Amino acid sequence: MTELVQLVIRYGVPLVFVNVFLEQIGVPVPAVPTLIVAGALTRGGVRMSSTDVLIAAVVASLIADWIWFLLGRTYGYRILRTLCRISLSPDSCVRDTEVRFERWGLRSLLVAKFIPGFSTVAPPLAGAAGRSTASFLLFDGIGALIWAGAAVAAGRAFHRAIDRVLLALENLGWWSAVVLGALLALVVLAKWAQRRRFYKQLRMARVSVDELKTMIDRGDAPLVIDARSAAARKRDPRRIPGALTPDDTLPAGREIVVYCT
Repeated sequence: MTELVQLVIRYGVPLVFVNVFLEQIGVPVPAVPTLIVAGALTRGGVRMSSTDVLIAAVVASLIADWIWFLLGRTYGYRILRTLCRISLSPDSCVRDTEVRFERWGLRSLLVAKFIPGFSTVAPPLAGAAGRSTASFLLFDGIGALIWAGAAVAAGRAFHRAIDRVLLALENLGWWSAVVLGALLALVVLAKWAQRRRFYKQLRMARVSVDELKTMIDRGDAPLVIDARSAAARKRDPRRIPGALTPDDTLPAGREIVVYCT
């Protein structure tokens, strides 16, 4: 058995735990590739235990999500703004997650980890919405098990191909670390570029509060749309006077200013 595979087997379960925890806490290090490789190494019975891998993944996910849940319950919507600042997901992830959460409730946690950006934002959103801890942990734990189980099952199904990849990395020697590091850097760079594009578009179309106030004072006020979700408007009922919601009938031929959370 190759040296690299021996190393992965020796530290495989702790590596899965750390990788899943970091991803769920908001660090842009994808855990699915690690789970797939771990799943491949569970094939054959003498390498790794799939039960240990799943337990490590679920426990790590629950700990990270529970931390965000408590922060959401303590700080409310402010923690979501903080989360979008420290993560590399566009701020629109909060809006998309909120819409899904309002539609499905805690059941959304069953599929949250399969949707980019959703898995990190959903736990603090559940806390901010005042959901019970027991219900949150139940749905979140089942969702984590489904997510990790799917990745491990994929690794077991394609274990021969993954074994060939591991062998190729072993033959590369120390260059294998360079290749893996480069791939991780590309993932982080792609998410960073996505976020930069989002903010560039936002700055191009942004109207400041002072500019809007000036427009209103001089009598050429635009049509103002309050694009917040119903839950967000309930949490913070303050709104710009005369603002409409997307559900209202909107007149044509007016300049439009949209504001959100």
